[in-house]
Amino acid sequence: MKHRRENRRSPQPHPSALAVPSYHRILVKHGLIEKTLSIPDAYEVFLIVGADPEVAKLRRKVAHGNKMKHVPALHLATAMSLQGMTKQELEALKLRIEKKRG
Repeated sequence: MKHRRENRRSPQPHPSALAVPSYHRILVKHGLIEKTLSIPDAYEVFLIVGADPEVAKLRRKVAHGNKMKHVPALHLATAMSLQGMTKQELEALKLRIEKKRG
């Protein structure tokens, strides 16, 4: 007996998962930006975070060789670097970000 495919619905992703890019969620999770910060401003902050020497040092430990060419891999490596930082390091990073933006 064949089942009709037209009755099946494809699973819809959660709306909040589509609303905000991953870099915004990463920065909010680590307390580097407010949740209400606009997406373009959050991307600017993410670029500053990625260029920070302390984050880059940790990211090199996470990265496998020089094959970090894909943006999602860079997002993941930056997120893992932030996860490896202590609260004091994150606070210092937050101050450096504010200094560069302000």
